Amino acid sequence: MSESIIRLENISVALGGEQILKDLNLTINDKEFVTLLGPSGCGKTTTLRIIGGFQRHDSGNVFFADELINDLPPYKRNVNTVFQKYALFPHLDVYDNIAYGLNIKKVPKNEIKPRVEEMLALVNLRGFEHRDVTSLSGGQQQRVAIARALVNKPHVLLLDEPLGALDLKLRKEMQIELKNIQIKTGITFIYVTHDQEEALTMSDTVVVMKGGEIQQIGTPQDIYNEPENAFVADFIGESNILPGTMLEDYRVEICGRLFECVDKGFGDDQKVGIVVRPEDIEIKPEKEGFLKGKVKSCVFKGVHYEMTIEQVNYPYTWLVHSTDAADVDDIVGMCFYPNDIHVMRGEDIDYSVFSAVPEEVGEE
Repeated sequence: MSESIIRLENISVALGGEQILKDLNLTINDKEFVTLLGPSGCGKTTTLRIIGGFQRHDSGNVFFADELINDLPPYKRNVNTVFQKYALFPHLDVYDNIAYGLNIKKVPKNEIKPRVEEMLALVNLRGFEHRDVTSLSGGQQQRVAIARALVNKPHVLLLDEPLGALDLKLRKEMQIELKNIQIKTGITFIYVTHDQEEALTMSDTVVVMKGGEIQQIGTPQDIYNEPENAFVADFIGESNILPGTMLEDYRVEICGRLFECVDKGFGDDQKVGIVVRPEDIEIKPEKEGFLKGKVKSCVFKGVHYEMTIEQVNYPYTWLVHSTDAADVDDIVGMCFYPNDIHVMRGEDIDYSVFSAVPEEVGEE
């Protein structure tokens, strides 16, 4: 089992009268790829800066391998940072950019060369040693920045939206590269992004943040398949989020119909939130569906059709992703099954907008 390397306890930060972090607690394990994910202003970059020693917190404690490091300056912490703007030195070539930190630490010359060559191989830049960094592509510059950060062999690497300046195709390639580098080096990566796909693709653990508070911590699969609240469900991919009633363990009422589910422990007759992902809904002929609705739009998205379907006798419009298309104004049936229904506490669901009289409850 992995040991914790970073521990934040009751961290609070206020800037300009605004609360940026609110009593935040977070433990990060050694050799883990952790992503702090959330919208702009949620506190994720501030959290990263506190770990790196670039931001002072108002209260709480920061531990590195169980050592309190509140007052330890950045250069004494065994961490390095890769920023979105790579901050390469334009007057130095690739080799000297990567070797810069080693030269500052006065590492012997005979040690610098093999370490720089090791990093060049790691980031697939062999043969680029004497290139001018200003002549490199964005992806190549980012690789140099990563190599420069890793050559000092930090225990933890902090990455603040480093792929943000790249085009979509290159960003996807670099997601795989970064994960491979993290696995090869065994260094703990703490990554900040607002991009859900990046978080789901690369991470061992995702920390979803909103308004300076952690909303959920879990594996990408847990975050996507079992969101703990409506914010997480809505932020991580596209979702159908609506109210329901947990009648008892494994039985939930949705849109006035009774469905079996795989959730338990909510109590009987409890209001809950329901999440059904668009790709988990099957389109059927009207009479074969558990629910029925009128197709309002159908757009081809390359690998699937995206449809909005206005439910009959209930004030909800469903988002459906399907490889089968339906015509606008068609009445269709919709089916989903126990494993497709994700139940969460319903405190942040607005029940007032769902005011239709439900149909008689019955199993399908």
